[in-house]
Amino acid sequence: MRLDDVLARSATDKIAAPWSTPAVLSCAGSDSSGGAGIQADIKTIAAHGLFAETAITALTAQNTCGVSGVATCEPAFVQAQIDAVFQDIPPAAVKVGMVPSAAIVRAIAQSLASWGAQNVVVDPVMVATSGARLLDPDAQQALAQELLPLATVITPNMPEAQALLGRQVSTPQDQQLAAVELAHKLGCAVLVKGGHGSNDANDVLAHPQKGYSPRWFNGTRIHTANTHGTGCTLSSAIACGLAQGLELEDAIASAKAYLTGALAAGLDLGQGSGPVDHMWRHRPNLR
Repeated sequence: MRLDDVLARSATDKIAAPWSTPAVLSCAGSDSSGGAGIQADIKTIAAHGLFAETAITALTAQNTCGVSGVATCEPAFVQAQIDAVFQDIPPAAVKVGMVPSAAIVRAIAQSLASWGAQNVVVDPVMVATSGARLLDPDAQQALAQELLPLATVITPNMPEAQALLGRQVSTPQDQQLAAVELAHKLGCAVLVKGGHGSNDANDVLAHPQKGYSPRWFNGTRIHTANTHGTGCTLSSAIACGLAQGLELEDAIASAKAYLTGALAAGLDLGQGSGPVDHMWRHRPNLR
């Protein structure tokens, strides 16, 4: 059918699409500068050719230099957003990022459990790349007890793993032990990300269904100051892989390759830690 014919059809006449596009839901905070949070997730999901849906947990006033303000959403409204999405376009995967309060943690956990959400990826965001704390300290216990056990995989970096365990996580050995211990404790797969320690950009996965045997995903550190939103991007890319039917290990490998390309693309915006280039695969000179 020619485009002119499509445009001529009545607006009330639905046209059946020749393919089905999986949806991915992001439950996260909004980043006004566009590099992290909901904005990074939408760009990542779109770059993977999937349909992005959102449930916004908070609004942030921020740029590449830092966060100057946070306004949290009402827990009931966060829950209403999730329910509305599942009622109409159920997502094939869910990514959960910034959850600023215990009440919002519980709202998300209740909704995801009631809808039987599958392929849930939780990035336990506690501190922004700029150093600003994004998680209410009172929410940490609710996060660990109510939301993380619903996850298919969680993706803490080394400081976040340290906060969840209450002990030092600074070496590759610490990183591996943390992944195994958290997987046992939470009953879900745990990917502890490197990049904050001395092991370059290597991440380690412990999976209950794989006997908790650690698997390393090695990567090359991209030397750039522009790393704003890397955690959001990786976790949403993993969710995309799961939505497309990949096994968890393959989804992680694919997500790491995507993020490496986004970092290496050389996007240089802002006066601080700038964003990665989420659309690098769609630029002819970078393919």
